[in-house]
Amino acid sequence: MSSDIKEIPTKPFDGQKPGTSGLRKRVKVFEQEHYTENFVQAILDSIPAQGGAKGATLVVGGDGRYFSVPAIQIILRIAAGNGVSKLIIGHQGILSTPAASNIIRKYKATGGILLTASHNPGGPNADFGIKYNVQNGGPAPENVTNSIYGRTKSITSYKVLDAPPVDLSKIGDQTYGPLKVTIIDSVADYVELLRSIFDFGLIKSFLHSTPSFKVLFDGLHGVTGPYAKAILLGELGLPRDSIQNFEPSPNFGGGHPDPNLTYAHSLVEVVEKNNIQFGAASDGDGDRNMIYGKGAFVTPSDSVAIIADWADSIPYFKGGVKGLARSMPTSAAIDYVAEAKGYEVFEVPTGWKFFGNLMDAGRLSICGEESFGTGSDHIREKDGIWAVIAWLNIIAAANQTNKGWGINEILLDHYQKYGRSFFSRYDYEEVSSEGAQALIDNLDKLFADPSFISSSYNAKSVSESFTVAKVTNFTYTDPIDNSVSKNQGHILQFTDGSRVVFRLSGTGSQGATVRFYIERYSKDPAQYERPTAEGLKGLIEVALAITKLPEFLGRSEPTVITVSGVLSSRLVCHLCANPIYPQ
Repeated sequence: MSSDIKEIPTKPFDGQKPGTSGLRKRVKVFEQEHYTENFVQAILDSIPAQGGAKGATLVVGGDGRYFSVPAIQIILRIAAGNGVSKLIIGHQGILSTPAASNIIRKYKATGGILLTASHNPGGPNADFGIKYNVQNGGPAPENVTNSIYGRTKSITSYKVLDAPPVDLSKIGDQTYGPLKVTIIDSVADYVELLRSIFDFGLIKSFLHSTPSFKVLFDGLHGVTGPYAKAILLGELGLPRDSIQNFEPSPNFGGGHPDPNLTYAHSLVEVVEKNNIQFGAASDGDGDRNMIYGKGAFVTPSDSVAIIADWADSIPYFKGGVKGLARSMPTSAAIDYVAEAKGYEVFEVPTGWKFFGNLMDAGRLSICGEESFGTGSDHIREKDGIWAVIAWLNIIAAANQTNKGWGINEILLDHYQKYGRSFFSRYDYEEVSSEGAQALIDNLDKLFADPSFISSSYNAKSVSESFTVAKVTNFTYTDPIDNSVSKNQGHILQFTDGSRVVFRLSGTGSQGATVRFYIERYSKDPAQYERPTAEGLKGLIEVALAITKLPEFLGRSEPTVITVSGVLSSRLVCHLCANPIYPQ
């Protein structure tokens, strides 16, 4: 069948520049003739291994969003045309991002092509994405993504095998011309991995001996439904009503598969209505998570800190914790745990690849990003299901000596030990790219002005006064490879230790997303149960007065709000005083 390999002439497309999250565009863009083929060929041409694509073993799968199956068939034809030796594909094309990372590592694959736009909506008029993960199971580093982008700008042809589609429903080995294709169970290897990490026996014993402790997982019609079904129902023996929205859908059931208080309202509403003690949700491709119980939301910043603090209750960490890390915008909650326990701690730019370097060097065990990403060195991606089971393991361990403990009790105990970081993030999604850039340009000008600190805002216009101590644009020097990452976010540090951060996000498919982070730390026990809105109101007013963000973005309110640990059931927008879920 090698005689059926054809070389198809093509021309470059503008804008095929992948980031850490790969290339994300509207489906209509990927459906253009040659567009997806060009990008896949560029990936194969840029594989960072001796011989490149020839003889490579690649893992392929994704979140099942619209256009996934046609894209897999394109990958099959081009892989066969370029001398790839083997493709390992998830059943029906389904593989969560954490599961794919595990499979790359377990089967020592050359890398993987993941078809996902993560938490972005799916459907014919929504988003699609393709990203390449390297041999360690993590996202491609910048030298690889730059190589891919360079190839997309010079491509003149791609090679394909002219053959019928492969049956993705048939588990087992198939041949496709010169290519060996193995369709695997999407869930089995991942469940086996988690069995080796957590104390399933302890969790199961707690859940079955405490029938009043109810669990609800919401898959948001993303990829994690089958994984949650296998673990929560199969391994832990929970009843069927412990999971909802667990069937993967090409358009995520018409929803937005992003596990936050705005988009995961299907979880929040049921948890509040039915008095459920432990609720959780994950995103489209399974690498993000939200932990939410009756009247208690756990910010990702607090979540990773609590997991680090309770790590010795998880069998995987019995041998010790190598180190902790967080992304720069994430609150410093995990830093206080590291200081108390004598762990090395790292502050890195946003992007999981930075954690991967530290993990590969044996200096990092547990890490997280405030953007609902939490994980450990068991793989090289953030892992939503892992975080959910970690919390169940912690709650089960806590109840061995502290009967009746749930999310609220663990949160309050953590604050009493380490203090509380009031934290919030505002997302301004799909704003004008010009307005977003004008905001960043203005921040650059403000930060360069020596008089900025003393004359940045009118104190009479805000309810509380703050004094700016310093301003920086975050730069990171990787301690492993000495690479330098500049312009990672504008930070306003105040004299009381509070700070605000502004940065452009690269996870959208059109327009721009500006993220605004606010953090205020307190060691006053009287403050620990204070509503987040009250704790941050004055700081937010000052930050907006300094930056004039609403004027540049043309928005009076954010699209999405993430708040810190809540010990009451009413969540309120700090800017507009409107309730968020639950209402």
